[in-house]
Amino acid sequence: MAKHGAPQLQVDATGLNVAIIAGSWHTTVMNGLIDGAKTTLDASGATYQLITVAGSFEIPLAAQSALANGYDAVVCLGVIIRGDTPHFDFVADAVTSGLTRVQLDAGKPVGFGILTVDNDAQALARAGLADSEESKGQEAAEAALQLAVTVRQLTE
Repeated sequence: MAKHGAPQLQVDATGLNVAIIAGSWHTTVMNGLIDGAKTTLDASGATYQLITVAGSFEIPLAAQSALANGYDAVVCLGVIIRGDTPHFDFVADAVTSGLTRVQLDAGKPVGFGILTVDNDAQALARAGLADSEESKGQEAAEAALQLAVTVRQLTE
């Protein structure tokens, strides 16, 4: 894991309105990711709304819609666990490409908290739970907020 190099991106995000877009698969992991994002957003002063979708594949369209309808940034959270078929590769690629396109087309930040892992243990280690090694929900929220503040400064 890359936690040894993760930056601390705490910013004052007062006045920013953020959507947390979360998939519904793997409830325990998702609850940890969502809690990490919420804690970070609360500490930053941003306002936010949690929007749930069926799975990770649906996240890019929900993110696009949120950014087109007044949100300053989105924090996208999902879990894609490798299985025995190529389905993992197709979904992981589609979600990653889709969110990249959404961010560039909207000109607004997309926090990328989509776990693409080989097994449940890897997902749990990144979920931000009490015994997890990392909190990818927190990291995705920090990245989105930091970029939103930077983009705002660049456009003023």
